[in-house]
Amino acid sequence: MSSLSVQMKMVTVRRVTTTDDSLAVDLSDGRTVSVPLLWYPRLLHGNSRERNNWRLIAGGEGIHWPDLDEDLSVEGIILGRASGESQASLKRWLESREAGARRHRGAKSKSNRQTTPRAGRHAARGI
Repeated sequence: MSSLSVQMKMVTVRRVTTTDDSLAVDLSDGRTVSVPLLWYPRLLHGNSRERNNWRLIAGGEGIHWPDLDEDLSVEGIILGRASGESQASLKRWLESREAGARRHRGAKSKSNRQTTPRAGRHAARGI
């Protein structure tokens, strides 16, 4: 194992911050590494709620975003490695994400429908 690999194994994530266009990671050695979200398409396509829902994995050597099914390592971020996901895989993920959003919208609109009979609504309002 190289000296660089050993040094990176000792560095862990302390805090993660995202904006609409960047990911910043505060590390245990005092550094903050900032990279463009463009490098990580799943994060880029996520909304702020999804990007802020992260947890540390592997003792702080990585970050997991459950809503976006994304995992990044400290080593990859420090070395400036962009996502290695293929365009085909990203396309499938985006399509499944869109289909899920459509199902969610459909279920939500069904649950918001009034089930009270028409006469009852008018009677309750005094019409």
